[in-house]
Amino acid sequence: MAKSAEVKLAIFGRAGVGKSALVVRFLTKRFIWEYDPTLESTYRHQATIDDEAVTMEILDTAGQEDTIQREGHMRWGEGFVLVYDITDRGSFEEVLPLKNILDEIKKPKNVTLILVGNKADLDHSRQVSTEEGEKLATELACAFYECSACTGEGNITEIFYELCREVRRRRMVQGKTRRRSSTTHVKQAINKMLTKISS
Repeated sequence: MAKSAEVKLAIFGRAGVGKSALVVRFLTKRFIWEYDPTLESTYRHQATIDDEAVTMEILDTAGQEDTIQREGHMRWGEGFVLVYDITDRGSFEEVLPLKNILDEIKKPKNVTLILVGNKADLDHSRQVSTEEGEKLATELACAFYECSACTGEGNITEIFYELCREVRRRRMVQGKTRRRSSTTHVKQAINKMLTKISS
């Protein structure tokens, strides 16, 4: 059997948005009411995505790391889940600054991420509308999911699978661009000339 592809995923968001609960729900299909919010954990999970074996390493950050720790996590990860709590506007407002730090650390590469609004079961206390989540995801050019780690609503498995797919698509594209960069430059130059002529 072919060796499974390894994908490193990291989960970020303010403390209390339900990062650990999301990971645990994904891995065990259960919801844990109590856990230590200050612990950071790494999980290994094997899955078959689109008929290919994938080993995910999932880093559940504590949400209370210092800058150096957080930057280390960002360097380590290949795909990122940015989580906010739909009942906590402050956690939503922290997403963009987080993304900016990611961009800074990962440049010149584009960051592969997914935006997740958690606690969809608490719709009555909602402070962030679904539309706002969608709008932010459009700005970040990423997929958006709303879900509940508590009830399991929303396709939590799909969040992690989709992120793995994205990471692997990026890898393939980067692998190809490395080999093709010189021909690409030639093509781009020709295309530029053609657009100049036609414009």
